[in-house]
Amino acid sequence: MLDNVRQKVYDTLEAAGIPYQVWEHPAVFTIEEMDALHLPRPEIIAKNLFLRDAKGKKFFLAVLPKDKKADLKALGGRLGVRLSFASEERLEEHLGLTRGSVTPFGVLNDEARAVTVLLDAGLWELPLVGVHPNENTATVVLSPDDLERVVREHGGPVERIEL
Repeated sequence: MLDNVRQKVYDTLEAAGIPYQVWEHPAVFTIEEMDALHLPRPEIIAKNLFLRDAKGKKFFLAVLPKDKKADLKALGGRLGVRLSFASEERLEEHLGLTRGSVTPFGVLNDEARAVTVLLDAGLWELPLVGVHPNENTATVVLSPDDLERVVREHGGPVERIEL
């Protein structure tokens, strides 16, 4: 039986009628470790960055293709804040996630809807996107549109943006 963390994601996808695949794998903590797994479609894996403003009052989850570099200074300028990486404690507090498991599905745990999800426009250049189901021992593969739909339907702030 799956743990409740992953099952919540799968139940949400199934309730919405969203088709998806799951790739089970050993725990990974970095994109380099993901690449070393030699998954069937490594180019569709997304990179996820949990960020905060300088005052620690606003939180952002940036989702982008794994090979794209995020310019935090430029992004912060567009958002009107100075960005840095948020702590593991804040990751747990706001998204209920641990290091290595950062994913846009974490917003399903954000009952306060305090985290803004920033979806890079480059995700729509991919036929599918792969993200963790709130833990780093599996990857869920679905369309970028369906990923955006799940995040938006949860009700928190979401922006499509060029990262």
